Amino acid sequence: MKRSGLGWLFLLLAPAAAVAAEGTAAGVKWTVPATWKLEAVRPMRVATYDIPAASGSEDGECGVFHFGQGQGGSVEENLSRWAQQFEGAAPAKKAERTVRGLKVHTIDVSGTYLASGGPMMKPQGKKPGYRLLGAIVEAPQGLVFFKCIGPAATLGKAQADFESLVGSLSKSAAAKL
Repeated sequence: MKRSGLGWLFLLLAPAAAVAAEGTAAGVKWTVPATWKLEAVRPMRVATYDIPAASGSEDGECGVFHFGQGQGGSVEENLSRWAQQFEGAAPAKKAERTVRGLKVHTIDVSGTYLASGGPMMKPQGKKPGYRLLGAIVEAPQGLVFFKCIGPAATLGKAQADFESLVGSLSKSAAAKL
C-alpha cells in the first residue's frame, strides 16, 4: 500500500505533538496540561497559561510567579491575600501536601472576584461567578506561585488539569546538583 507524502508527514509529526510541555522555575519543574496554551511573556511572571473556556463561558488563566529566595511574602500571607480577592465567598478550602519531596499549599475559593491589575494592582472591577485554584510550592530556590483565575465553570472543567499539574511537580536537574 502506497502512502501519500502527507501521510508520512503526519506520522513524523504525530510523536512531537504528543510530547508534553514543561515549565521550570526556582529549581522545580512541572508538566503543562495539554489543553493549556502558553501566552506571551508578561511582567513579573515566569509563565502565563490560557485555560480553555467551558461551554458557554470564558477562558481562564494560570499565572506562574517566582520573585526570588525570601521574596513575595509568606505562604500564609499569599493564601490570605488570594482569599480576600473574593467577596461573598464561602471560606477558602486550603490544603497542604508533599509532592516528590516538595511541600505544596493549595487553595480553592469561589465568589465575586475583585479583579486587580495595572499599576500598583489597582481594582479593575468585580467579576461574579469566578473561582481561584492556587498552589504555592516551597521550591529549592524560593516560593513558586500558581494562581489560576477564571469563571467557575471554566475552572471546574480545568480542575483535573490543575491537579495533574500539581501532581507533576518535581525538583529540576539543576536543583538536584
